[in-house]
Amino acid sequence: MRWEPMLLLCGLGTGGLNVPPALAQTLPSIEERYELDTDTVESSPTLQRWADEQPDVLHDIRHDPSFRTRIQAGYTVFPSNNGTNGFMVGIEDWFIGDTSLTLSGDYQQNFRGDRETYGADLRYYLLPLGGYVNVAPVVGYRSITTEGLSTDGMNLGFQIKVIPSRGGGADFAYTQTWTAPGNSNTASTTEFEFGYALTDHLRLFSEIEWQFTPGRTDSQLGVGLEWML
Repeated sequence: MRWEPMLLLCGLGTGGLNVPPALAQTLPSIEERYELDTDTVESSPTLQRWADEQPDVLHDIRHDPSFRTRIQAGYTVFPSNNGTNGFMVGIEDWFIGDTSLTLSGDYQQNFRGDRETYGADLRYYLLPLGGYVNVAPVVGYRSITTEGLSTDGMNLGFQIKVIPSRGGGADFAYTQTWTAPGNSNTASTTEFEFGYALTDHLRLFSEIEWQFTPGRTDSQLGVGLEWML
């Protein structure tokens, strides 16, 4: 009787079992099992991992992040500031250790110098990182300067992220925040962002944003490139 097929059919493999030494010696190597040459196995970390122990694929799918850290640089237009143009730079979802907590920061300015926004936020993703949808509360600091108005302070809100293609292939994010809540100059910001991968590391992204402050609404359109880490 061949024991290994029975073990594989049970979803157990040999890595997670205390296989008796006598039986272990009778089990064929991964090269013999799948008729692979030694060079192929030695050049593939995945095959080596499966040879040592059958991985928990479901755990990996649920907990390995389906999105990646991105460094951004782009061009932006401010329709509400007489259509002036400018630039933006930032970093998105820098993972803090092996946790669901990430750090994001950005800087935006028009070339005329009368529109400037910058800040940094922490996001804690509440759902498994490997999923196709996630939600995160947002806590941080933000400064907003536009024509005739300036406000800064604590930034609170949330983000909803949809990831139809794992690993950074494509995703969509909706973010809603409030800067300096409770202040007379409280600003509400609504942002939609979409990213699409061009290569393994390079993505095209676009965003549209509205800032609502007392007596004024500002808008912004941006497009640029992201480098995925």
